[in-house]
Amino acid sequence: MKRRLVKKPRQNTRGPKATAELLFEIGMEELPFEFVAPALTALRESADRMFQDARLSFKSVKTYGTPRRLVLVVDGLLTHQTAVVKETMGPSRMVAFDQTGQPTRAAMGFATGQGVAVESLEVRETPKGEYLFAVKHDTGRETATLLTELLPHLVEKISFPKAMKWNDTGLRFARPVRWIVALFGGKVVPVEIAGIRAGNRTSGHRVMGGGKPIPVRDFKTYSRELERRGVLVDPERRRAKIQTQIDGLCAEAGVALNTDDALLDQAVYTTEWPCAVLGNFKPEYLAVPPEVLMTSMKHHQGFFSTKNKQSGKLAPHFIAIADNEPQNMALIRTGNERVLAARLADAKFFFDEDRKVTLEERGKKLSGVTFHQKLGTMAHKAERVCRLARLMAGVLALPQDSIEACVRAAQLCKADLLSGIVGEFPELQGIMGGYYAQHDGEKREVCDAIRDQYVPRGMDGALPETTEGLVLGLADRLDTIVAFFQADIIPKGSEDPFALRRHALSVVRIVIEGNIKFDLRRMITSARQGVETDVKPAASIVEDPFGFIIERLRFYMKTTKNLRDDVIHAVTGSVTNECDLIDLARRMEVLQTTASLPEFDPLIVGFNRANNILKKEGVRKSEPTPVDSSLFKDDAERELHQRLQSMEERYDRLIEERQYKDALHCLVQLKPSIDRFFESVMVNVEDSALRHNRLSLLRHVTDGFFGKFADFSQIVVQVR
Repeated sequence: MKRRLVKKPRQNTRGPKATAELLFEIGMEELPFEFVAPALTALRESADRMFQDARLSFKSVKTYGTPRRLVLVVDGLLTHQTAVVKETMGPSRMVAFDQTGQPTRAAMGFATGQGVAVESLEVRETPKGEYLFAVKHDTGRETATLLTELLPHLVEKISFPKAMKWNDTGLRFARPVRWIVALFGGKVVPVEIAGIRAGNRTSGHRVMGGGKPIPVRDFKTYSRELERRGVLVDPERRRAKIQTQIDGLCAEAGVALNTDDALLDQAVYTTEWPCAVLGNFKPEYLAVPPEVLMTSMKHHQGFFSTKNKQSGKLAPHFIAIADNEPQNMALIRTGNERVLAARLADAKFFFDEDRKVTLEERGKKLSGVTFHQKLGTMAHKAERVCRLARLMAGVLALPQDSIEACVRAAQLCKADLLSGIVGEFPELQGIMGGYYAQHDGEKREVCDAIRDQYVPRGMDGALPETTEGLVLGLADRLDTIVAFFQADIIPKGSEDPFALRRHALSVVRIVIEGNIKFDLRRMITSARQGVETDVKPAASIVEDPFGFIIERLRFYMKTTKNLRDDVIHAVTGSVTNECDLIDLARRMEVLQTTASLPEFDPLIVGFNRANNILKKEGVRKSEPTPVDSSLFKDDAERELHQRLQSMEERYDRLIEERQYKDALHCLVQLKPSIDRFFESVMVNVEDSALRHNRLSLLRHVTDGFFGKFADFSQIVVQVR
């Protein structure tokens, strides 16, 4: 047996490393536009991991794509796997050999398990003694050979929201695969995917491509030849082309674009050779609310809308993105105008018909609309929201006319669900209710509140513009959250089918950014009392809507204020009875600022020491005992007690007046006295009266001062 020092696994890095380009294209029937970008991201990330795991280094991994192709380009990919030496430690020498020096079953079993001959095992000195090692030299394989195994796995790892099988190979993909290009170093990789043999020929644009296969050698010739056949394979080049064309058309027509990033993404991923076309529609359709026209253009046709540069109002023009470059652009324009005219005529018909019935009349039919099978009807929900809005408006001490507007808006807020426009475009609920309320002659505050009841949507969008809108939005969301929790229908893991996390985050934003001061616990209790009449409670309700909303508050403060996790949990973990979210947010920000002071961490060390002593001695918060100054034996405990007494009244007043910066400054001033106490005083003495008195003094520090602001046991001392 060989004997040598233990060596770490090593890689063979000597000699030049040859590299080549990998071009891999999956050609298929047109993908839904929303599938393309996520698929390209998944393809790039999977390729990155796969080649690293296979010991194949590279310069870069890039992906490109259109509705008909997903393309992977790996530049500078090694032509051969990096060689490695794999070393595995086995049994000790004493166990591996008998007294005559012959291998035991342990040695032979280890050799067999490692796939090496027992004679090749090496004995090495380690810190634990002499042990057997199996050393295997893996020189690696040619990349071209490996790719025949790796590329099919790469395709299998691309997941889609919906996939299909179209032949007997069993591969699931969003659309049938029609061709495969796989070139490494200019040579075809002999791989078969979905029953299709890879080659060096791709396909051009369906209309502009000429219908003949296009031979390619590498990505340079691939992209050049595709562009000649009507395909811009780079999504960013398509995006830039679309934007340039749109800008030119808007300038020509003297209008501005209603910017819509999602619609621009749709245009990028539904085309291979985008061509923008400006069209017109009859100005009479502008009598229909602009949201209806814009939604109809976007969702039915994928058209961009335009607006007047001066007034900002909707203009009677649209921009369509065609996927070719037709000779007769006028024909394309006319066809798009004809199709859109039919859509807008339908929208105008719905709008005119809807206004023939008032919201109040529609609201009487909400008893026939189910909110949720376990949560009653929309009529039940509207009644609950109405009661909660009235209570909230009263708590906020709003003027009587504002309270009446809140209640009226709550009564009518769900009635537009029965309108024709909202039936066609559910995303316009609330917005159309505002228009219909205005048509019915309702007060402006009522109309605006109905319009804004669904904003903001989580972290996105502005708040409602009016106080009535804020109140209605809060009442509606709190009712929704509490009702679903009452029925034990709560988010689990990543699943949140009823967007309750988004609703809770909207509650947090409305309260904090809208400066709405009320007791969240009281409102949740009131909402639960209203829900109990309509919703049968689940057999066992584990989750609490209060904690659910507080968790969203933590997320909001961390995201928007970049606060420390321990600071956030220290403040939110100390909530007992009343809960004012604005107050909690302010405490977090002040605590974060104070925590950055150099004297703060030593103060927390002293607090933790006091808290740990109390825990060890079993002193609970429910056991308050007075401090007897006559039992003091040391000047340090007298000093601490006097310091606490002199500061207590001022500290309590600062907390009550919410002057938190000054209150925390009081705590920082306690540090010298706390330090001297622990330097001079032994708490755990044999005299029980003296011990209990000192514990009571520490209890006064932890609960009487620190405990009134936050749960300081959550604070983590920072390494500075």
